Amino acid sequence: MPGTPPTRFVYLGPEGTFTEQALRTISAAEHGLRTPARSVPEALEAVRSGAADAALVPLENSVGGAVTVTLDELGVGTPLMITREVVIPVEFQLAAPRLVPLASIRSVAAHPQASTQCRNWLLANLPDATVVDVLSNAAAAIATAAGEYDAAICAPIGVPRNKLTVLADKISDRADAVTRFALLTRPAAPAAPTGDDITSLAVSIRHDQVGALLAVLTELAVRGINLSRIESRPTGEQLGTYVFFLDCTGHLSEPRMGEALQGLRRICAEVRFLGSYPRHRWSSAAAAEPLPTTAGLTDTDFADSAAWLSQLRASGS
Repeated sequence: MPGTPPTRFVYLGPEGTFTEQALRTISAAEHGLRTPARSVPEALEAVRSGAADAALVPLENSVGGAVTVTLDELGVGTPLMITREVVIPVEFQLAAPRLVPLASIRSVAAHPQASTQCRNWLLANLPDATVVDVLSNAAAAIATAAGEYDAAICAPIGVPRNKLTVLADKISDRADAVTRFALLTRPAAPAAPTGDDITSLAVSIRHDQVGALLAVLTELAVRGINLSRIESRPTGEQLGTYVFFLDCTGHLSEPRMGEALQGLRRICAEVRFLGSYPRHRWSSAAAAEPLPTTAGLTDTDFADSAAWLSQLRASGS
């Protein structure tokens, strides 16, 4: 991250949730000031106002999809910039104040999203237990520690914090579920490219322009830029007007990404740059490898063609 590293972090609270768990994987945050926020808008406003240096908020879940409140906040208001993404496994645990047989559990506290992601496990292992909705994974752990419920579905970070005992580990129905978070700061020059980066954009297209979305995708495709994600959100202004959120492979400093942005600027009603940042690296070397680039669309190919055009302009041959 360019400039002075952030020391004051805000995150979607409360404490003891997956967001805090994700934040604490960042070294600067582990040693800095961490403050929970009551909502995504509150977290982002703290950065916009200068009350915090950076905010970590959820962006998407592999099971539940995009976190729409985050997208909506990024598409309007004072611009913010993603400087890092954090991806962590969603591994729910069933915990209780002490070790007890599963057959003795009659009530389970859980956030609705958590119980949904553990639905089959609950049916198979606790068919007679009543699942009670609570406001967060942290609230489930806290209430269970206080004796209000027999057990809780919670994030691993909430178990030792509330002195609970794990009764069952990794109870999610989807063992490979992950959540992606974005670390946001006020706009600044992006960090240098790593060779495996993502550029995020929010683009608004003219609703009366025929083929507008196709034109957007073409600007990327002809330059060999892979579109790894696209989400649409209504602008709220009138029916049929949308903001499209794009994740593209590449970095702002790269010539072909620059050309694509210039093209988007020409054809879109608005282009909001949301950041160029390193792609999350998994522990597996194979998973960390960037996608291969099509022949004719590599950085070298673009540099060669640019040099060829310069030579033509200078000498005609």
